[in-house]
Parts: sequence; C-alpha cells; structure tokens
Amino acid sequence: MPKKLFTFFDRLEDKIRIKLSHWPITYALIGAIGIILLWKGVWDVADRVPGLQGFGAIGAGVLILLLTGLLVSFFIGDSVILSGLRRDKKLVDKTDKEILAAEKAGTAEILAKLDHLEQDVRNLKAD
Repeated sequence: MPKKLFTFFDRLEDKIRIKLSHWPITYALIGAIGIILLWKGVWDVADRVPGLQGFGAIGAGVLILLLTGLLVSFFIGDSVILSGLRRDKKLVDKTDKEILAAEKAGTAEILAKLDHLEQDVRNLKAD
C-alpha cells in the first residue's frame, strides 16, 4: 500500500509540474504560497513546543541543518565553496574570454563523455 501511494503521488506531481511549467509566474506564486504555509505551520508548532523559543529554536535549527549537511550548502552554496577551493575568480571579476573558455571546456568535456558512452553502447550492441 505505501508503494502504491508513493507511486500515485509521484505521478501526480509529475503531471502537475509539467502543466505548471507552461505558466512560470503562476508556478512561482503557487510555490511561494506552499513554502510560506509550510513555514507558518512549522512556526506555529514551534510556538507550542516548550524550549523552542529564542536561543532554543536557533540551537535546534542549527543542529538539524548541521546533521543533515544543509547548513553550509544552503546558506553559502556548493559553487561558492568549490570556486574558493579552486581559487577561481568571482563571475563578476572574470572577463568575457575567461567565461567563454570555461564554457567551451565544459562543453568539450560533456561531448567527450557522450562519445565515450556512445562507444560503450556500440560495444554492447556488438556483443
């Protein structure tokens, strides 16, 4: 039963997402309302739980975000961390030539991987 329920909602979500993708502003507004209502519900529940006010709420939130690995990735972002480790310039500081070169390198890498996959498929068909 749980698998059927999951499959039903998964397919329903796909259909709704596909239809709403044709109207991005409506999609964004519905998403915004959903997010706000979710946070309102969380806020209301937290107000009823003893110890989840002020510093207790901050501590619980930070702990949850740290344990799930979302604190840094959500507030800073993976690309910012990776660019710092690689000592890349910020996008605003890069010249047009640097941006174009990076895009060409990325495209070349993707094409090489696709060629490799295409060759693997040919080999599998030959076997």
